[in-house]
Amino acid sequence: MWQCPKCQRAFKTADQHHFCGKITTIDEYIADCAEEVRPMLSGVREAIRKAAPNAKEKIAWQMPTFWQSENLIHFAAFKSRIGIYPGAEAVELFAERLAEYKTTKGAIQLPMSKPIPYALITEIVVWRVSCVEAAK
Repeated sequence: MWQCPKCQRAFKTADQHHFCGKITTIDEYIADCAEEVRPMLSGVREAIRKAAPNAKEKIAWQMPTFWQSENLIHFAAFKSRIGIYPGAEAVELFAERLAEYKTTKGAIQLPMSKPIPYALITEIVVWRVSCVEAAK
């Protein structure tokens, strides 16, 4: 077991990436990530902002989240991937376009070793916004 010297949490993997303390903004979240991951996370954030300019940024479930009447989408950095969480319906609807990525119910895993599909993220969020607006 490895114990973080900063927050004292124990992990199975040495130098496990995690968040010490309480992250309260997306800026803090991105700044806490590895330097090489920050541009990718900033790109994801901008793709979401482009699609949902009226959404509010917040941290929910310890992840950057965009909220507009409900959580539109979350994203998070992991050791070798970025997770995008638009919900199960979005993953199902965009399944063909997501075929090259690992998906689970409501989650999309984007490997950092491949280019991040920012335009596809924008399209998914545009769809999510349209669903929220239609539900009003």
